[in-house]
Amino acid sequence: MIKYDPDRHHRRSIRLREYDYSQEGAYFITACTQKHDLLLDNIEIRSMIQKWWDVLPEKFPDVRTDQFVIMPNHIHGIIFIEHLGQSHGIGQSHRIAPTLGRIVQWFKTMTPNEYIKAARTNNAEPFPVKLWQRNYYEHILRNETDLNSARQYILDNPAKWEEDEDNPRNLAQEMK
Repeated sequence: MIKYDPDRHHRRSIRLREYDYSQEGAYFITACTQKHDLLLDNIEIRSMIQKWWDVLPEKFPDVRTDQFVIMPNHIHGIIFIEHLGQSHGIGQSHRIAPTLGRIVQWFKTMTPNEYIKAARTNNAEPFPVKLWQRNYYEHILRNETDLNSARQYILDNPAKWEEDEDNPRNLAQEMK
């Protein structure tokens, strides 16, 4: 059992204050499974997670997805918010652009139900209470260099799993 450390385990917003997360831009996100459990290591589960990632642009027309990887206990991806097709002419309907939080929340809501079905069918490990941790990490990609670095990080991540900070073996070492 991990001992509660208020300096390490306090809940605070990791979002930039006053930043409008519905504005156009590129965002690098990471979402982790609850307690970093290795729940995403099954091929059928990975296919299901990929399916919901691929559906994001259908659900949110202002969203385009980019590089994406599914690790054993977390995902990394790049999301573009682009206000495509929004017309501001008279008589045209105005869509409210989704925030990054709303997009990630929808993804994290849709995946658990299908995960439960897939786990039953494919003998994958069920998740105990929740599939995903409460929050997610994001980084606003401010320029082409940031974007290319994030893409490369995502591409390289599987090969670096042994050193990954989200690898449970490394988390256990950190607790010592």
